[in-house]
Parts: sequence; structure tokens; C-alpha cells
Amino acid sequence: MKTALVTGAARGIGLATTKLFVEEGWQVAMIDRDGEALADAVTSLENVHGVDCDVSDPGSVTGMVAEVQKTFGRIDALVNNAGVADFGPIEETTFERWRTVMETNLDGPFLVTQAAIPALKETKGAIVNIASISGLRASTLRVAYGTSKAGVIQLTLQQAAELGEYGIRANVVAPGPVRTKLAMAVHTQEIIDAYHDALPLNRYGSEREIAEAIVFLCSEKASYITGQCLAADGGFEGAGIGLPALRK
Repeated sequence: MKTALVTGAARGIGLATTKLFVEEGWQVAMIDRDGEALADAVTSLENVHGVDCDVSDPGSVTGMVAEVQKTFGRIDALVNNAGVADFGPIEETTFERWRTVMETNLDGPFLVTQAAIPALKETKGAIVNIASISGLRASTLRVAYGTSKAGVIQLTLQQAAELGEYGIRANVVAPGPVRTKLAMAVHTQEIIDAYHDALPLNRYGSEREIAEAIVFLCSEKASYITGQCLAADGGFEGAGIGLPALRK
């Protein structure tokens, strides 16, 4: 049975991705630093194993990957999904806030991938990093978050270029606005309406839709795809700034 390692798996896109992998017949190592939420998620699923781990800590990452290999014996796909968001003006973004975002969003994928490379070499496995539309196009209040996600996209290209000779593929998914519990809690109706106007599909995406893109890129159906950034964004990037008034 193939094994996927998914970080940030206790909720949101990570949990949706885990559930889809299980549906597709995979076993999943669910990684998260929120031990309580992780334990709750694990109990509701079969063929999964939870590991409490902070992906920004090198020692914890090394131990986590070793535990996954001991439990499942292999890693066929790595999904670097764990991330944090911090929104605020550039002038008010302290270095501490900047580093908090960078250590999880960018250091994490670097560390976890590096630790998993030996296992991925054995399976000629796949890496899918989760960036954001904010890594492809700038927006207000996202100096740390957007920069970290742009870094994730470049990191993916480096991984694809260097690891391809081992048969390891590396791709990145850049979600646009997604209807997560967190987003719905902080997005006012005015913000929701503005996003709808800017999106050619006129709606937010679902966690399941992002999971579908991730699992596809990890599958044999994507066996000749590497070094690509897939914007699962309802057309947000392709539409540019847009002039909603002209679409009425």
C-alpha cells in the first residue's frame, strides 16, 4: 500500500487531502503540531498514523520521518501543507512576525523534504508543496505570507531540477480563495463579494477541490509532470486585476 506523508493534516486542506488519499487506497502519515486536533482527526479515519511534530524544528522533523518509515516502511508522496498566516502592513510587521511565518511556511518544506529524500529515492516518489495565489501575485498586508509562498514556489523548482535524476517529481499547488472555516471566520461579506467579483468562477474553492489537485499530482496520472505550479484558484491569477463593472 502506498504511503503519503501530509503535514498540517489535522484540519483544512491537509485533512481533506488525507481523506482523499485514504479513499484512493493509500495509507497516510498525518503530521501536525496541534496534538489535540490531530488526535481527534486520526480517530475518525482508517489506515492513518498521527505524529505530533513542529516542521520548523530540525530535530523533530528527523524523528518524525524516522517514525513514519518505521510505521509504514515507505514514503511514496510528501505533501508539505503546514503553514501559518500573518497579515499586516509592512511597517507593522516585526522581524519576529516575519520569522514566525518563514520558519513554518518555508523552512518547514525545506526540512521535511530533505529528511524524506532517502525514502522518496527508494519509491521514486512525489513531492507536492502547498503555496498560495499570494505567492504568484502581490496583495496588501501579505509581506511575510506572500514572500514565504513565493519562496515555496522557487523551492519546488529547485527540488524538481535536482531530484529528477532520482525519479522524484516535485510540483506546487497554489490555492486561491478557499472556503475554509478560518477564512469564513475572518472574511466579511464585503470581502467575500469582492473576491467573487475578481474570480471568473464567481465563488470560493472548497478544501476538497484543492485536495483533488494535490492527490492528482502525487499519482501515476501525473508521472511526467514535474517542476510545475498549478494555481487552483478559480481563474484568479489568469484574470489579473479585472474590472468587475465591465462584467455586469
